[in-house]
Amino acid sequence: MSASEQNRPALRLVSTTSAPATRAPLPPAPLLDDSELLVAIRAGDVSAATALHDRVRPQVDRTIRRLLGRSDPDHDDVAQRALLEIVSTIDRYRGDCSLDTWTSTLTAHIVYKEIRTRTVQRRVFGVMDEGAEPSSRHEEQDVVARSTVRRVRHHLESMDEGKAWTVVLHDVCGYDLKEIAQIMSVGVAAAQTRLVRGRRELHERISADPDLAERLAQNGGAS
Repeated sequence: MSASEQNRPALRLVSTTSAPATRAPLPPAPLLDDSELLVAIRAGDVSAATALHDRVRPQVDRTIRRLLGRSDPDHDDVAQRALLEIVSTIDRYRGDCSLDTWTSTLTAHIVYKEIRTRTVQRRVFGVMDEGAEPSSRHEEQDVVARSTVRRVRHHLESMDEGKAWTVVLHDVCGYDLKEIAQIMSVGVAAAQTRLVRGRRELHERISADPDLAERLAQNGGAS
């Protein structure tokens, strides 16, 4: 036997049946419902902060996409600011509405402040351009619909920002007047006034645009 063979470590077969049994994975910890999660957060449970993030992040992202569109470059930054706002104001949540509704309203408020402070203003009616890509079967109808939306958006962007935002938040995004008041940091009465005046001005602008008015009338009209 050569010296190299003498120094080679001996190898031996080990039966897989003789290996110690692996421990079965532990079942996942039960998820906390919203009330339990809030109790844990307010008690200073560090792990609950991660759970809160995981709970509200999808709603934060949905709200930002609704207001800024699907490809806004500031999405992540706005989401982080919204999450910080949610954590820092969690004690104000009293359960008067669902956690999703509260999250959506707070996030929309952050989006509203973000839009107002952008150096190059990008108005937030991108939500009205959301939708499926034109299909081959209905491509012509889709093109007309998108053109109509762009015309309505142009009229909105020509209006006072407060009134236009209120119309979009209420009639397009579905927020109620109380939520809009929180988003825009105004009273409920002011939000209602903006909605009434904004709708009236938008209808007047559309009436003065005969081609657009005819298109909307053919599709059921503008409410």
